[in-house]
Amino acid sequence: MVSQLAAEIGQPEDPTLERSFRGHKDAVTSVAFNHNMKQLISGSLDGCVMVWNFKPQLRAFRFAGHKAAVMSVAFDGVNGTIASGSKDKTVRLWQPSVEGRSSVLKAHTGTVRCVNFSADGKLLITAGDDKTVKVWSVPGQRFQFTFSGHSNWVRSCCFSPDGRLAVSGSDDKTVRIWDVATRQCIRVYDDHSGYVNTVAFHPDGTCVASAGTDNAIKVWDVRSNQLVQHYSAHSGPVNNVAFHPSGDFLLSSSLDTTLKVWDLREGQLFYTLHGHEGATYGVGFSPAGDFFASGGADEQVLIWRTNFDRVMADYVLTSVQPNPRLATTYPTAAVTVGSPGPVSAVPPPRVLRGLEGGGGAGPPAIRTRSPTRQVPTCIATEPYHSVPSSMAAVRPAAADAAVDLSSGPQHRWCCDSAEGYHDNEQSGAFDCQNVDGDGSHEVFIPPPMNLADLPPALSATLQHIVGQLDVLTQTMGLLEERLTISEDKMHRLDKGLQLLHKQPSVESTSSPKLHVA
Repeated sequence: MVSQLAAEIGQPEDPTLERSFRGHKDAVTSVAFNHNMKQLISGSLDGCVMVWNFKPQLRAFRFAGHKAAVMSVAFDGVNGTIASGSKDKTVRLWQPSVEGRSSVLKAHTGTVRCVNFSADGKLLITAGDDKTVKVWSVPGQRFQFTFSGHSNWVRSCCFSPDGRLAVSGSDDKTVRIWDVATRQCIRVYDDHSGYVNTVAFHPDGTCVASAGTDNAIKVWDVRSNQLVQHYSAHSGPVNNVAFHPSGDFLLSSSLDTTLKVWDLREGQLFYTLHGHEGATYGVGFSPAGDFFASGGADEQVLIWRTNFDRVMADYVLTSVQPNPRLATTYPTAAVTVGSPGPVSAVPPPRVLRGLEGGGGAGPPAIRTRSPTRQVPTCIATEPYHSVPSSMAAVRPAAADAAVDLSSGPQHRWCCDSAEGYHDNEQSGAFDCQNVDGDGSHEVFIPPPMNLADLPPALSATLQHIVGQLDVLTQTMGLLEERLTISEDKMHRLDKGLQLLHKQPSVESTSSPKLHVA
């Protein structure tokens, strides 16, 4: 009855354990889903890579090639290649077949603790105890270049969804953001008080999550270069984190033996899962987000059905586009979980709501929604200019032509009732006047402003104002979305209450009455 009522009301269901795989002879350090959802890959301290088939009639593949513990595995959804990093200082690329053929990549001089593919499958990034992060070409299986800057072991690394950036976490207690094109470090986050065990990019590429031996999970906005979330997450060191593909949930594992699911939209701890008989290490969601996997010190790989994302899917954006810029245009202040409210009066860019920490207002969450902006067709190539609202019609011939406002003679947009708007290269003042007395009007549009020609202080002020207007626009969109969600929840709650009121009457009619003489 409870599950049926929850389904009627629209409340999310609890995660359920679907399957468990046993075969490793030591702790499972890392897991990764095959994108065809037919296999799961795991690595272990026993030095083996296992490929588990979801069909019960198919046996698992055991790949034995490393000479020491396997610390990390990754799956390339484009080429179908498996990567593994080991304490034997090598990286291996495997084909997920019965033969288990592999090629060896050597460049690290210490344990390889993390491997990850870029979204297009062309690059592989690795990190190790030699304090470096290295990038490899997957098609040619060749070393490309090194990111150097950490002063201690590097335990985790990955690419951003668009492949332009990379992030790494180290025992030097820092998280570093790297520009792949310039091969330079562009951000350093040093708020962790312990080793950084894991880092992960948000699916839209605007934020990164990090966690480590300080038992905390932190979320950083790579555009504003600010800490926007802080979780006092576990009672032991956090070993791994993984974002749900929607970006609305975060999964974490820890030495305290638990798995935790964090609801980033509502800003609270969603679930604490006790399935492993020991520390939990590797975690990961399936590409669709309907399953997640975990590995632990009990030598087991557990497959869980998500369930809780079914209702939330109503509010998840179907496509997430990364921000093409990484400019610090949104001044924000870091807010710790459990604080009475945001410290800064200016909200972080494209955020939703506060996080867990005892209820009440908390730090902002990171679900994004980009407002739709309409640009007049006649000036589609110049977003910094606008046309008076009365200029609603655009001549069809001008609609497809790019209008250059940056050079040449000044343009006028002329309007008459028969032809619509068209450009005129005559000079004149900025006004709307009768040109020939035939009902035609002319409006002058000045050339675009070049910020480089302005004083630096004025230019910076204008850029700041534009950034704040963008934040206000996104905040309004956020408020509208939250209102929609609240109305929908109230409707579902009302429906559930109606069902509860009906239930006793149904039971009373079905049960026999007892008469006392």
